[in-house]
Amino acid sequence: MMEHVGASLIYLLDPFVLAFAGIYAVMALGLNVQWGYTGQFNIGVAGFFAAGAYTSAILTTAPTDNHLGGFALPIVIGLAGAVVVSGLLALLIGLITIRLREDYLAIATIGLAEIIRLTLKNEDWLSNGTRGVFAIPHPFQGMPADERNLAYFVLVAVVVVGLYLLLERARRAPWGRALRALRERESAALAAGKNVDRFRLEAFVLGSAVMGLGGGLYAHFAGFISPEVFEPMFGTFIIWVMLIVGGAGNGKGAILGAFVIWWLYTFTTGLISLAPVKYATQLGALRVMLVGAVLIAILLWRPDGLLPESRDVGGKRK
Repeated sequence: MMEHVGASLIYLLDPFVLAFAGIYAVMALGLNVQWGYTGQFNIGVAGFFAAGAYTSAILTTAPTDNHLGGFALPIVIGLAGAVVVSGLLALLIGLITIRLREDYLAIATIGLAEIIRLTLKNEDWLSNGTRGVFAIPHPFQGMPADERNLAYFVLVAVVVVGLYLLLERARRAPWGRALRALRERESAALAAGKNVDRFRLEAFVLGSAVMGLGGGLYAHFAGFISPEVFEPMFGTFIIWVMLIVGGAGNGKGAILGAFVIWWLYTFTTGLISLAPVKYATQLGALRVMLVGAVLIAILLWRPDGLLPESRDVGGKRK
């Protein structure tokens, strides 16, 4: 038993696991722009995740009759397309919903995510339906598996660090300070002459574009995507848990939360594999309950997360 536990712990440092954690860190950074900076309650993360993944897959796969596209474009073009399509989708939705607050925005965005997922599931001409899109190119395809995973993790790590630095610079700029001002007290921001709707829309579009980039990175690493990948559990809920556990409003916290939760989920997967097959389904549900228990514990004992947003001398968040 202890040997299996030790093997599971070592597996957490496998580049394959680290690459997936890094991809989720990208999406947590995108959500942090919306919720952490601006206070936008977006429960439709999976929709932008899926839009980015399918856009990049369609643009870069070889010609096929199974789904739309198959344009065999370079991967970098596919990732750029994922960012653009997710951003444009967010702009379209944001123009309609940006005035909604909290629970109303949550209802609107989760409805959007389900519309996107069900469209991908039922429109075979677009996405090959439940059969999914396969043979998605990998940027390091010719390498042995271990080296390929390591190279992709390095690529994802570079993207995560680059995004963190860019978003941190934006957070410290007047634009970021305006976002935090309207998050803390919208009436004061309005009194100061800030265009609240414009700032909210910009944050919503930027965060969604980053989520689309995460979707594109996921597609090229996994090599296969289907609508089941973007169900609320893995496409939205777990990303929210990552951000809350790590610390909303803090880019480092978003990254830390992504790795902590993904490691926890991966480690428990290894432990469940040791149980008899007839108990696998029940234990799988317990694994989700464990993630929920971690979330509840964080909310009770560290409500600001493992790495809270920094505060100035007066106690206000920076």
